[in-house]
Amino acid sequence: MDSIAVLHTRFFQNNKNNKDDFYFNTLENHLKNNRKHIEKPHRHDSYVTVLFTKGRGIHEIDFTRYEISEGSLFFLLPGQVHSWELSDDAEGFIFFTSQEYYDFHYVNLRLKDYPFFGSPNISRKIVVENKDLDKIVSLLKVIDQENNDSGFMKECLIIALLTIIYIYATRHYTDQEADSTDLRLSYFKHYYDYENLVEKHFKTIKSVSQYAEMLDISPKHLNRITQSVISKKASEVLVDRLILEAKRTLIFLDSNVVDVAFSLGYEDYSYFARLFKKHSGYSPVSFRQRYKV
Repeated sequence: MDSIAVLHTRFFQNNKNNKDDFYFNTLENHLKNNRKHIEKPHRHDSYVTVLFTKGRGIHEIDFTRYEISEGSLFFLLPGQVHSWELSDDAEGFIFFTSQEYYDFHYVNLRLKDYPFFGSPNISRKIVVENKDLDKIVSLLKVIDQENNDSGFMKECLIIALLTIIYIYATRHYTDQEADSTDLRLSYFKHYYDYENLVEKHFKTIKSVSQYAEMLDISPKHLNRITQSVISKKASEVLVDRLILEAKRTLIFLDSNVVDVAFSLGYEDYSYFARLFKKHSGYSPVSFRQRYKV
């Protein structure tokens, strides 16, 4: 069966001066040069940032549809499935960076320290307007120039400019998100730890109590943490991750629905089907048929 394509940064590189773990391009050139790679829903193995300076359309990220307009700024985590429908006049900038590339060159912050890169459960879009948009565009133009040159300390300058952009974006993010005050709580780090464990074990461990034990906290406290950060129970975070993976597999792979259940750790298909319908509103078969129409 086919798999959801994971597009490594090297697929997009055409400049020998550039590293395999960093990619930068204008959106127009990216779309023109890489159509064969990006025409279907796909994943990236790096952190992705996309800014639209012109055009309209829809950007779908893990089954959430975001409208595109001038100033739309998107942040994708490694492994998230995305696709888009863009108007012919779409313009902007796109860049990928691996965690290792950024963390090696910039020791004061990690990529996951920025709220939009911290959790897949947080909105993937912010909107930047007016003078702030002009500031970010001017920085991106400098990166574009540096990226195509081989000047002294090129990578250090690029990382510094990326960091300024991320900081500007963080300010906008905390202004635009209703739950932004929660991002400053100490609970946020603990939530990350839980989410990382879920990402590693969601196919095999279905008990919140086991995750709480792994984190050396009580299930009650784990619930308090998740409720504080994203207003969901710990069990909902776990089930949401399972349902997301089920949706990805149903839509993007040709697996039998029974095999989908089994791949996610459910030997009882009827139980899996009830769980899926409860959280998506559709049976697995109906969801696949509805989405593919």
